[in-house]
Amino acid sequence: MIRKSWIVVWTLLFAVSLLAVGCGGEGSNAGSKQGEILKLNLSNGEPTSIDPAKAFDDDSMEVVNNLFEGLTRLNKEHQPEPAAAEKIDKSDDGLTYTFTLRKDAKWSNGEPVTAQDFEYAWKRVLDPKTASEASFLMFFIKNAEQYNAGEAKVEEVGIHAEDDSTLVVELEQPTPFFEGLTAYTPFAPVYRKSVEENKNPFGSAKNYISNGPFKMTQWKHDGNIKAEKNEHYREADQVKLAGLEWSMVAEATTAYQMFKQKDLHFGEAPGEIPPELTGKVIEKGEAKVSDDSGLEFYRFNVKEEPFTNAKIRKAFALAVDRKAIVEQVVQGGQQPAYAYVAPGTMSESGDFRDQGEDYIQDAQWEEAKELLEEGMKEEGWTKLPRVTILFNKDEKHKKVAETIQEMWRKHLNAKVELQAREVGVYFDDRRSGNFIIARSSFLPDYNDPYNYLESFQSDHSMNQTGWKDKKYDQLLEKARGETEDAKRMEYLHQAEKRLFEGMPLFPIYYYNSVVLEQPNVKNILRHTVGPNDYRWVEIK
Repeated sequence: MIRKSWIVVWTLLFAVSLLAVGCGGEGSNAGSKQGEILKLNLSNGEPTSIDPAKAFDDDSMEVVNNLFEGLTRLNKEHQPEPAAAEKIDKSDDGLTYTFTLRKDAKWSNGEPVTAQDFEYAWKRVLDPKTASEASFLMFFIKNAEQYNAGEAKVEEVGIHAEDDSTLVVELEQPTPFFEGLTAYTPFAPVYRKSVEENKNPFGSAKNYISNGPFKMTQWKHDGNIKAEKNEHYREADQVKLAGLEWSMVAEATTAYQMFKQKDLHFGEAPGEIPPELTGKVIEKGEAKVSDDSGLEFYRFNVKEEPFTNAKIRKAFALAVDRKAIVEQVVQGGQQPAYAYVAPGTMSESGDFRDQGEDYIQDAQWEEAKELLEEGMKEEGWTKLPRVTILFNKDEKHKKVAETIQEMWRKHLNAKVELQAREVGVYFDDRRSGNFIIARSSFLPDYNDPYNYLESFQSDHSMNQTGWKDKKYDQLLEKARGETEDAKRMEYLHQAEKRLFEGMPLFPIYYYNSVVLEQPNVKNILRHTVGPNDYRWVEIK
């Protein structure tokens, strides 16, 4: 998980003076502002994209979430409430939603946000030419998946602006969490004129037009992103900050020192706390630990030897001591993961994890050896093919990979190489299947177990393992069409079990939050599912 920081403590006067200065090609003409600047960090460096249609890692989504706003937004109880929309009507059969937009919903340039802006933005996410990794989140909408696959026309998609203030959305089947989905960043509107007239409308502050609590004033690539309060935001009077500043410090040691020197207001492990210090920071009470969502896991490329063989995948999965990794390496109080769907993932029936089972155990060395031998015999191999672990450059990821590398060397006699890549290259390699084993993470988009499990359906954009299983697909399809929650959960539990029978991945630990926060910072809204929200923050 990745988050926030800055480089120099600014006095209020200095912050105001900088905001008053134009930023040249970055297109800022910020005026005098009251309030303080919240100093944050993108610990993976340059965001992969801050286009709402393409921002799909947590750093990128955090920026977008504070610059844009969808029809709904998560409140302090982590529930969706009307945002750009002022009213939401749902048909009795649960298939049609009618969103009525607020009259005071405006873009950062002062123009009104319209229902047509939402229709255009959502269909842009679904357009196969956009190649949005988030497009699957809209597949609950009528004909959305077919359009994305080139099997339907855009006019057939169930998204229609009836007039400037009315958006009607038709679904394939009742979807109890649909309103929550509309709070998620891919469902934000975009300013059509800028998108169509500029080659790269989301690549600099000059052309960046948004509708959220803050608006971008500067983007120094590989350096920082600056934003100021958006005076056209619907609740601008409730935004106390003058602005936000995200630096891009990838070294946790450097970021931690910045926090200690009060050059950083907020941070989270691992981005802003060195792995070797996490346990000590928690013990000293310097950091707070709280529940979170999602998990750290490794995925196999089942199209690449030796992981074309399921027994060999299971052998490598069993030859990992998750408890040791959590207690001796990560040291953040995390819970070892023995299944995929994380605790706290809810439905009407309750916590999915509490009702499920463990599908894997720690350190099953002897069984792992036997499975490896059986798998190699089946393949006719006397020597194990080359094994590599791909991970994005980060001290914690490196230490975890090195620990697993040593476990496999010691207990499987496997020679494993490590491949550390810059985050952009890492994501490109993973998407293109250019890996043998890849470090991975999952942060849910909405609080339902379906969101976890849908990613491993055949041909799903987030699968990235090459694994395909018809029975698994059928179970997910049944769950998707089931309206009775208990039955739907039964299908999803069966699907999770099937996932571990195929073993295209192995889990390591469930995420929690280890948070650094300066005592004078108040009201950061941290969601267990979804990016941080800074609209109510005060620095006292």
